[in-house]
Amino acid sequence: MIRIKANPRPRRRALALGLPTVWGAVAVGYKFGCPLAEQNGLGARIVTSAVFFAVGTGLILHVRSALLRELRQARKVAGAAQSVLLRPLPPRLAGLNVAAAQLSADRGASIGGDLYEAVATEHGVRVVMGDVRGHGLAAIGTAAAVLGSFREAAHDEPELGRVLGRLDRALARHLRERARSEHPSSGQDPDSPVAEEFVTLLLLEIGGDGELSAFNCGHPWPYVLSGTRVEPLSPADPLPPLGLFPLPTDLTAADCGQLLDGESLVLYTDGAEDARDARGRFFSLQEALAEAVRDRPVSPQAILRTVFTALLHHTNGRPTDDIALLVLHNERRHQRPFLGARGTARPTTTPPQPTNRL
Repeated sequence: MIRIKANPRPRRRALALGLPTVWGAVAVGYKFGCPLAEQNGLGARIVTSAVFFAVGTGLILHVRSALLRELRQARKVAGAAQSVLLRPLPPRLAGLNVAAAQLSADRGASIGGDLYEAVATEHGVRVVMGDVRGHGLAAIGTAAAVLGSFREAAHDEPELGRVLGRLDRALARHLRERARSEHPSSGQDPDSPVAEEFVTLLLLEIGGDGELSAFNCGHPWPYVLSGTRVEPLSPADPLPPLGLFPLPTDLTAADCGQLLDGESLVLYTDGAEDARDARGRFFSLQEALAEAVRDRPVSPQAILRTVFTALLHHTNGRPTDDIALLVLHNERRHQRPFLGARGTARPTTTPPQPTNRL
């Protein structure tokens, strides 16, 4: 691969080279051209020390300014990469209020190995939440391959199982290409980390009436927030993560009932529940969510703020794994049935009533 790098602007380049030269010329000119520099008196020594102190300070400030310019440029590039990979989700999506946030374990990195996306299609709102093995910058390429495939397949494929098949093939293709680039002469090395890379993934579809269907490939099930109750979406066993084993030939999405009006879904990566404090205790996401919905009404943005504040406090501001959260709140305002969202009766303290406003 040939990289062509544009030359910096002539003025900026001249300043970068000229200022240190000027400072050096001042110091040399003073030492050899000023009679005061040749004297041994106390006053002459003080003046000489002051001159060289000013020269050194100028050089340090110049280097610092150049480094800050490079840092600002690097942050702009990182921000552009983040907006492409994990682009901001719309606040509303086909009657759903949406909020998402991601926290990278790599200090100074704004993106990592977690991925999420939600799109409105003619087949319903389709959502993906995934976690690439490992964390930080090394997992960005794999996350980009999976997200790029989802953004196309979610619109093209009428069946959710075929979307999952597209994601699996995109991941396998990406890993093969990566293996060839790392071992161009001998093909994929069995001991290569690429051979052991996988992605846990949750693929979810929300129909027009709130019907939920999902494929879970080794990922934590989301939580459903209904009033002040917090419960897992499904107790079903997940499929293996993508990349470890071939998918079954007969893919049938799990029926997860309905997302009723006023309810929320919280999708997350395992970095949230695996976060530990200084004493080795795991973070309880379910308790944090229960605390977030204790005072109603609560918005998805408020849920994220509460959970991330609790997470950072629990880990003392130093999470060891990437963490991503995605909250979907149903505001479609349809009538609440007597059956629960997942097809089972729910205990209620008041008779179910039509919901006209939140």
